[in-house]
Amino acid sequence: MNDRTLHISAPSPASNTPDGDDVAAAAGGDRRAFERVYRAHADRVYSLCVRMLGDRVLAEEVTQDVFVRVWEKLPGFRGDAAFATWLHRVTVNVVLTRRKTLGIRDHRTADDEALDQAPSRGESVGDRLDLEGAIAGLPKGARTVFVLHDVEGFTHEEIGAQLGISPGGSKAQLHRARMLLRAALTR
Repeated sequence: MNDRTLHISAPSPASNTPDGDDVAAAAGGDRRAFERVYRAHADRVYSLCVRMLGDRVLAEEVTQDVFVRVWEKLPGFRGDAAFATWLHRVTVNVVLTRRKTLGIRDHRTADDEALDQAPSRGESVGDRLDLEGAIAGLPKGARTVFVLHDVEGFTHEEIGAQLGISPGGSKAQLHRARMLLRAALTR
C-alpha cells in the first residue's frame, strides 16, 4: 500500500486557513496538515468546480479528484507561486481533463449539452432564473471562459494558454457568454 494513501472527510464550516507550515508539512506526508489544507480550501475548490462544470454532483466528485491530485503532486510544489494559485491551477486542469473525458465518453458537443440544459420558452415569465442557473445553462466553452475571466479574474491570454485557444477566441467566448446571460436574465 502506498504510504501516501489519502482518506478525506467532509470539510467543516469552521475550517482554518492553512499557513505555509501546513503546506510544507503536507508536502512531507503529514496527513493532519493535509487535512487542514483540505478543510481550508475545499469550499473554494468545490465552488470553482460547480461553476466550470454546472453540475453539483459531478463537482463533488471532481473536488475529491483535485485533492487526490494535490496529495500526489504536493511534494513537487516548490512555492514559486502562492499555494492558492497553484491549487487553482490544479483544479482548472483536473476540471478540463474531466470535461474532455466526459465529452469523449458522451460523444456530444458542448453546444448539444447546453441546448439540453437551456430553459425552454414554455416557462412562465414569473419564473426566476438566478445567475448561477444562468451560468450553468451556458455552453461549456462559454461558461468556462466566463468563469475564468469574470469570476476568477484571469486575462484572455492566460485563459487562452489554459484552454489551448487564442486570446481572440477567449474574447469571443466571453462575449457569447455575456449575451446569453443577458438574454437568460432579462426574459
